[in-house]
Amino acid sequence: MEPFKNNFSMKLVVCIADHLEKQLPDFERKTFERPIGQKLDRLELKDRMQLIADQLHQALPDDFDDRARVLRAILHPDATNPSSDDRGISGWGSLPLTMVVGQHGLDDFDQSLQLLKEMTPLFSSEFAIRYFLLADQDRTLDTMKSWINDPDCHARRLVSEGTRPRLPWAMQLPRLIKDPSPMVPVLKALRDDKQEYVRRSVANHLNDIAKDHPDRVATIARQWYKGASPHRKKLVRHACRSLIKQGHRATLKALGYGRPEVALNKFEIPNSIVQFGDAVHFTITLQSTSSKDQDLIIDYAIHHRKANGKTSPKVFKWKTLTLRGHATYEATRKHAIRHISTRVYYGGEHHVEILINGESLGRAAFELIKPAP
Repeated sequence: MEPFKNNFSMKLVVCIADHLEKQLPDFERKTFERPIGQKLDRLELKDRMQLIADQLHQALPDDFDDRARVLRAILHPDATNPSSDDRGISGWGSLPLTMVVGQHGLDDFDQSLQLLKEMTPLFSSEFAIRYFLLADQDRTLDTMKSWINDPDCHARRLVSEGTRPRLPWAMQLPRLIKDPSPMVPVLKALRDDKQEYVRRSVANHLNDIAKDHPDRVATIARQWYKGASPHRKKLVRHACRSLIKQGHRATLKALGYGRPEVALNKFEIPNSIVQFGDAVHFTITLQSTSSKDQDLIIDYAIHHRKANGKTSPKVFKWKTLTLRGHATYEATRKHAIRHISTRVYYGGEHHVEILINGESLGRAAFELIKPAP
């Protein structure tokens, strides 16, 4: 798959220049394109975006009304169009435009927010709007709250996604990390949105909050889950995914998962020696020790060996099921051990741990054989 950074190519730069040339009589194409062309290939994703945004800022008029007019004029008229073309800028190409507004539009606060709202259907303004939240959170939130019932689902999603306290790849929002209270009624207003796109953003926002305020999210989960629609139950479960993996007792209780009354009668790893690039296989057999039916979340953790010889667990989702009274349940799992960009594997003893409703029922070892580099 082609790297994401290649969405910011000289082809996009030329396309942006084509549209600027139509709007700016004094536009100097070479002055815009040459500095980008000299550096672009050496840069990664975020630096490419910033370079294009910087040159765009230099090319646009200083007067914000004129600047806003040009930016609006070069936006693609069809927000469903996935990429920039001779009709306008869209998709990934719209991100540098939002960055210009975010980084240089604070002096025209209200018009800048409106412009970001107009841009967000083309891709998203979730990164750029954070400049305004950091500069004046109360004023920005007052404006964003007026978008909760906007006809455009992208604008509604921006309300929850742009305010996520720990949005990946984005600047963190320290005030909302410390105190998420301003967002709780906003998320509540969006929780039953008709679009999955919006509801999933609400779930991701709550998952962010859970990293700093787990008990608060457990309380929200309990309040939202009782008597909820299937859509809202799905939202709450997704919002609590990290807390479920951690075995957070109040969260599990809120979702209807009590302490498991089961015995792990069988836990086997047939291939206790695993070559790097292959997979570890394991089988479990559970026996209910209760006469009542139980809702169970079955997860497992791989305890990866680190460079210092110690191990660190990573929890993975497996199954959810209802186990009948005194019934047994058998399952087999395969977990690949192969190169990924986010982990360095080391040879030696690793462990698989079985987790039921957040509680450990057993742990077994396997040996990872990794070829010398």
